[in-house]
Amino acid sequence: MAASLDGKLVVAISSRALFDFEEENHVFEQGDDRAYMQLQLQRLEQPAKPGVAFSLVRKLLAFNEPELQRVEVVILSRNDPVSGMRVFRSAQHYGLSIERGSFTRGQPPWRYLKPLHANLFLSTHLSDVRAALGAGVPAAQVYPSSVHASDAFPREVRIAFDGDAVLFSDEAERVFQTHGLSAFQKHEKDNATLPLADGPFKPLLAALHGLQQARLPAMRIRTALVTARSAPAHERAIRTLMNWNIDVDEAMFLGGLPKGEFLREFAPDFFFDDQTGHVTSASQHVPSGHVASGISNPE
Repeated sequence: MAASLDGKLVVAISSRALFDFEEENHVFEQGDDRAYMQLQLQRLEQPAKPGVAFSLVRKLLAFNEPELQRVEVVILSRNDPVSGMRVFRSAQHYGLSIERGSFTRGQPPWRYLKPLHANLFLSTHLSDVRAALGAGVPAAQVYPSSVHASDAFPREVRIAFDGDAVLFSDEAERVFQTHGLSAFQKHEKDNATLPLADGPFKPLLAALHGLQQARLPAMRIRTALVTARSAPAHERAIRTLMNWNIDVDEAMFLGGLPKGEFLREFAPDFFFDDQTGHVTSASQHVPSGHVASGISNPE
């Protein structure tokens, strides 16, 4: 019987998002991929240090049981196949059950997301993230300089999402950027009972909600909506989630306050936002990624 990923939460991730290859990447960016390959080969027996998304991957893989594999993590990397050996060796060193990977030696790997039926793609390459989002796959550009996840909640996968242009469409954000805060508040109050259209990360939230229903004694998922919205615009966001039959565990309506310190207290394994300013600020406190979608991210 052929192998299948049907019914699994599939996370595709680049080498630099999972492991700290910043020193090696500096060699690669100098334009000498042969030197990069040689360096990775020289360090084959030296496990790479954990990267920004390491905690997220490790915890998600902990949902797997011998008789039931709920999560699949696949390496999708611009690395060459030789360097890919070190990626797999490093994963084995840390006990990460990662068996599949595609290494494209500089070519865009996002085209393999559809055959994987990926629920999430994490990469340091903005162009790959944009292409993935364009193909309908939830994707974010990982900021390699982000603070790594706290170890305060070893048995919880904690994920925080911005609302507009991430979980929801950018409809309301367009009103805000075009007409200002007062018009935005009025628009959202007038449309409080009308659900917002799906944003690019709604499918991921739905998949996490499904995984949450497993209710394993060893692992849990905790989600948070962290948004610049405030009352009365909060109601439409909550009602939209209710319409989707999806629960989030926490909702923070910050009314424009900086998100970083609130996120630090929530301690997510990853935070997703569409605005680079929010991501840069948040990355000083928690692992963060840029969702290059919506009006804030013109091509």
